[in-house]
Amino acid sequence: MERSGQVALSFANISATADGASSIFNYPFFKLLRMAHEVHVQNFDEQSVQISDILSVKTGGCSEDCAYCAQSIRNGIKLPKQPLLDLATVISAARNAKRRGASRFCMSASGRCVSSDTEFEAICEMIRSVKALGLETCATLGLLTESQMARLKEAGLDYYNHNVDTSPEFYPTIISTRSIDDRIRTIEIAQRAGINVCSGGIVGMGETNEDRIKMLVLLANLPTPPKCVPINKLVKIPGTRVDDSSQIDDFDFVRLIALARILMPRSYVKIAAGRNTLSEAIQALCIFAGANALFFSEKLLTVDNVAPGVDKTLFDKLDIKVECPKLIDTTK
Repeated sequence: MERSGQVALSFANISATADGASSIFNYPFFKLLRMAHEVHVQNFDEQSVQISDILSVKTGGCSEDCAYCAQSIRNGIKLPKQPLLDLATVISAARNAKRRGASRFCMSASGRCVSSDTEFEAICEMIRSVKALGLETCATLGLLTESQMARLKEAGLDYYNHNVDTSPEFYPTIISTRSIDDRIRTIEIAQRAGINVCSGGIVGMGETNEDRIKMLVLLANLPTPPKCVPINKLVKIPGTRVDDSSQIDDFDFVRLIALARILMPRSYVKIAAGRNTLSEAIQALCIFAGANALFFSEKLLTVDNVAPGVDKTLFDKLDIKVECPKLIDTTK
């Protein structure tokens, strides 16, 4: 049996290329999980998970053509358009999330970008207010400029979510209104501003395992890998262009989690959308393989997530504890 240090070193030597990552992905299943777990325990508490909640602060009416998204006006789905929420509603949702154990609160606004300065300042005020509750803050607002990202940093934003979605080769099949290079530029802008990046992708849109591997290799080879890597299992929405795609095999999903942990040993690896379709046993395998972050909301933007109480039951069975917020609550 390899010593832990030898395992980590061997991965560092072969995992930077698609061929090397593919070799790891295709290891015998239990060998892969053991190796991923070795990497995980070197960098994190194996009995702890970080919990996030997410709120759509502005929904629908998006001009982008992302094939998987109900908020795109190009998908023919009559999703009601919701204007920007008021501050009180957002603060109430954030307080409730913290009461239920979240250490991070994410705010998502639909659209290619935030073009209105009035709306942008309102979102900055949301970030300041959520931060004051003692929560880590996260936002996903599309493509942003250097000056906008600097304003978010000044407001107290901890994480910026901007997924690459899939491999560079498969990307044009899913989105034509912005390139994957646009996404990488936004990630780099966030990192230059001193904001942690949350970036991952969606699986089950018709891509191959090779595409999934290349997506992770792309993220791992960024000058600074994402601090958090969400892996979303596609939730099919009737009317979208990928609603008839084949689902990813559960064991391939576990393999992908393990590969993400090996390629990005110091990043949080998050099981995001689609977790409600995974059995307790598959989720447990994912956690063993290195997943250490979850969304626990009943709804993730426009799709259903896990029901209330389900996570506590699973965590009790696995002796998992929830990571506490790292910020000090400044409210009374």
